[in-house]
Amino acid sequence: MLQELLVAGAAVGSACVVYVVAAARVVKQYERGVVFRLGRVAGDVRAPGFTMVVPFVDRLRKVNMQIVTMPVPAQEGITRDNVTVRVDAVVYFRVVNAADAIVTVEDYRFAVSQMAQTSLRSIIGKSDLDDLLSSREKLNQGLELMIDSPAVGWGVQIDRVEIKDVSLPETMKRSMARQAEADRERRARIINADAELQASKKLAEAAEQMSEQPAALQLRLLQTVVAVAAEKNSTLVLPFPVELLRFLERAAPPPPPPVEK
Repeated sequence: MLQELLVAGAAVGSACVVYVVAAARVVKQYERGVVFRLGRVAGDVRAPGFTMVVPFVDRLRKVNMQIVTMPVPAQEGITRDNVTVRVDAVVYFRVVNAADAIVTVEDYRFAVSQMAQTSLRSIIGKSDLDDLLSSREKLNQGLELMIDSPAVGWGVQIDRVEIKDVSLPETMKRSMARQAEADRERRARIINADAELQASKKLAEAAEQMSEQPAALQLRLLQTVVAVAAEKNSTLVLPFPVELLRFLERAAPPPPPPVEK
């Protein structure tokens, strides 16, 4: 009799161990568990840690709650100003409702990827080339809103969308390079002309000042001679001031009257 009780107890203990092993589940810290009991969601979402399910009746689906980095394949399109470009992006999103992510949509990752590609092509068609190159922050916000609107119903939240690269045709790159070079040359000419204008104004003021003091012109001439002589040239060209010629002309005596024969 005792032996039969021991055998029965061992059998019950083994059955309990098998039941616990079959029912035991572990949910990691970054996961949430959704239990389906006979095809229906049973109870609340299971929190991280050790949990139990009914063997052969319950099925536990684990959902990753971490932020997912999903690259969006490069999409080719025509901008609003008729330029063909290829644009790729990256989407950062995470699951905020594990039950909706499992029940509402078949594959939330694939759904987000397709929505991101469609939205990116739409953004390309609505934008100019200059906006794609210079106003990316504004386009990122618009792209995020376009993806986040349907994703809310899937239990997914879009954290950020970034446009990574805009590829242009080689002909367009050469045209933009020529345009940039022409713009730099235009700015250089404007700066040079402005410098010439300022220099001419200063020279005009200096000439007006020297015209009031003739000795200033002579001093300037001597300074020029000193500067040229410092170069140790073998030939020195010394300009003769016109004012000195005029002074000598005025100081010279008048010529005698011609003698009549």
